[in-house]
Amino acid sequence: MTTVTQNGSTVEEAIEKALQQLNVSRDEVEIEVLSEGRKGFLGFGVRQAEVKITVKEQPVPVEEVELSQKDEIETFTDVKENDVDVETVVEVQVDPIMNTEQYLTNIAKKMGIDDLKIVHELDGKYVHFQLESDKAALLIGKRGQTLNALQQLAQLITNQHTDQFKVVRLNVGDYRERREQSLANLADRMADRAVQTGRKVQLEPMPAYERKVIHHTLSNRLDIETYSEGSDPHRYLVIEPM
Repeated sequence: MTTVTQNGSTVEEAIEKALQQLNVSRDEVEIEVLSEGRKGFLGFGVRQAEVKITVKEQPVPVEEVELSQKDEIETFTDVKENDVDVETVVEVQVDPIMNTEQYLTNIAKKMGIDDLKIVHELDGKYVHFQLESDKAALLIGKRGQTLNALQQLAQLITNQHTDQFKVVRLNVGDYRERREQSLANLADRMADRAVQTGRKVQLEPMPAYERKVIHHTLSNRLDIETYSEGSDPHRYLVIEPM
């Protein structure tokens, strides 16, 4: 028997892909739906449908002949020794990086962005995706919220097809660099305010790597301490005077 698994945006699309791959008709296979997938909203939380297609065994015509007792014994022995059922499974290899780039491209198109260009760079466990578009502001969103959401989704998509966990970083132009400088300036101002007022300052919720920028910026100051409270995605940083 020959079996393949295939993905698609819908169950029907996954079935058609598998049939084309095997070059068979629907009547010649058995279909098992492994996952019906999920459309999500604007491409967020999308999960592809997955099916398993098995080619049916074709019956072999048998001539009706009269066998002597000796022939029956020899035939039975021959079948026992040679009756080996071999199942061939064809696995479809998915490139996690290319898969993530295609995912981001599809989301961008649903956002009205048709000129998205993506360049990736591998650095150990880190995967950096550099995004470029004339509509960069749409990709970034208010205070980077859209870009952060896309980054979280890209990390989930990438790690669906990897043996080792990957940390995904998304950037649009030089936004991350400008954002880090802005966070460093904010950290210094809020630390000074905490010391001057004698009261702790609570910053707005931000992703883990942005909180790390604040922690790192203020790590050498002895007049304040920093710590995080709450749960993601609403986890925030606190600056408290000593």
